Amino acid sequence: MFEINRTRLLDRFLRYVRIGTPADPGSGTYPSSECQRELGKLLAAELSAMSADDVYQDQHALVYGTVRSTVGDADVPVVALVAHVDTSPDAPGTDVRPQVIENYGGGDIELANGEVIRVAACPALNDLVGATLITTDGTTLLGGDDKAGVAIIMELAETLIENPNLKHGPVKVVMTCDEEIGHGTDKIDLEKLAADVAYTVDGGGAGVVDVETFSADAATVRFIGDNIHPSIAKDRMINAVRGAADFVAALPRDRDTPETTDGRQGFIHANSISGGVGEASVELILRSFDAADLKTYADLLRQIAGEVESKWPGLKVQVTTRRQYRNLGDGLAKLPESITLAEQAFKNLGRACTKEIIRGGTDGSVLTEKGLPTPNLSSGQHNIHSVREFACLDEMVAATEHLVELLSLWSNQRA
Repeated sequence: MFEINRTRLLDRFLRYVRIGTPADPGSGTYPSSECQRELGKLLAAELSAMSADDVYQDQHALVYGTVRSTVGDADVPVVALVAHVDTSPDAPGTDVRPQVIENYGGGDIELANGEVIRVAACPALNDLVGATLITTDGTTLLGGDDKAGVAIIMELAETLIENPNLKHGPVKVVMTCDEEIGHGTDKIDLEKLAADVAYTVDGGGAGVVDVETFSADAATVRFIGDNIHPSIAKDRMINAVRGAADFVAALPRDRDTPETTDGRQGFIHANSISGGVGEASVELILRSFDAADLKTYADLLRQIAGEVESKWPGLKVQVTTRRQYRNLGDGLAKLPESITLAEQAFKNLGRACTKEIIRGGTDGSVLTEKGLPTPNLSSGQHNIHSVREFACLDEMVAATEHLVELLSLWSNQRA
């Protein structure tokens, strides 16, 4: 028998979240922030200290390690476990001060700065009475997305090394950078990784196997005007800001937006606007479970751009789109065992599980598209990308136990 070391897992998590690692979408480097490299350096040192094999941090700051097989057979599938060290730039992510709530008693949680995690806004709290929760002081996000996954994988690796009686094939540990800004898998060498299946540990709550993600494109709409001093602007100024404002105002309001959709409905999301009279730009993301919808959304952007151009003579509007990732489910169909074995592992542990869809993406979306089937698993995250973010230690322990059982099942398969 073995037991997950709860105290050590919690200590890991607290250690990792105190290292602020926000990704920087405006950076031209990889990783986009050097703090990610610093956390990766710590993780590589910890993997080496626990006697993992082939530990290294590459020039891109990605961290790799291997837990050697305990079953000996050369044809046992190689399983990769993936998490990302960066955190979202959507909320403050440095100087994180984690707060531990032992034996949560239920009800709203008031944070140190007066922010409140309300049960009404996060009903999952109703199922966590008696659990250990980790919040922030309310001034920053926590970073459970995805340092909960990082801590789970690191604790799993040490648990496997400490318990050589546990059955598993080769386990590859992979810690990526810049997942939050769409570049988590850019530098992974899949040929060198040589895995047969992978799992991202980057999901919310517990007992969930994510089997579909959005398909995603991004769009930039550029408005080129003509700036001149406003005192002499009559019949000469062409204001790009006015054109950008009209463009955003013309986007759908009561449909096809994040605020008006859920489930399998897609959307167009205008998420930033910048510039001045001479030039302005609007950044958008396009999301749908059906990749064909992305072209429809892009065509709508071009239609609106044309209407704005005709309204403001002389204004030039350029629409460019770029591919980001595609629905995870399309590639997972090629290796259904990646899902069925995850479900069986929950069943073997006597736990319920659900298959769900993600209204977003994971590193697994791109890895699967590149040929490495990669479902996403729960890691105890809640209220991500928010100063009201929290993580549940009990769910993190359960996720680690699930991985032990899942790896045992894979050790019975043959590549």
